[in-house]
Amino acid sequence: MTTAPHATGQQPPSPAAPPPGKYLTFTLAGEIYGVPVLAVREIIRLCPITAVAGMPPHVRGVINLRGRVIPLIDLRLRFGLPAAADHDRTCIIVAHVPAAAGGTRPYAVVVDGVEEVAALGAADIAPPPDFGGAVEVRFITGMARRDAAVTTLIDLDAIAAADRTLPAAPQTGA
Repeated sequence: MTTAPHATGQQPPSPAAPPPGKYLTFTLAGEIYGVPVLAVREIIRLCPITAVAGMPPHVRGVINLRGRVIPLIDLRLRFGLPAAADHDRTCIIVAHVPAAAGGTRPYAVVVDGVEEVAALGAADIAPPPDFGGAVEVRFITGMARRDAAVTTLIDLDAIAAADRTLPAAPQTGA
């Protein structure tokens, strides 16, 4: 007979914190987020965005970056934050994420502004907190303590993978 973890006083293993290293930090709705700098290919200013019909609200469309058509995601909307008007600090982070058919593919996200490249040590990074199942943390890899602030570390690969499984928005009309 198997004993439940809570009955023996043991806790299920907590997720490991992300590895120490350099993280690109950026803002969304006044909060600071970070991604491993090695995942980032480039940071560009806002450029013309082509809307694509039938996409979920957080998919702003596609951009043409030196002849490559790249999907563009609004991270504010993806995370359920309120929409905001673009401004002079709004920019696009272009990353490479795993492709469904193998290899990698470009993936771009709109953020409110890029802050810095921060070197985070193992002592600075903690696993995501346990919110008791009330909050979905599948895109959060860890929390970095920096001075008096906390930076939420996110996984662009997981966000891109989740976007591949989203149904298209319902079509309206006759």
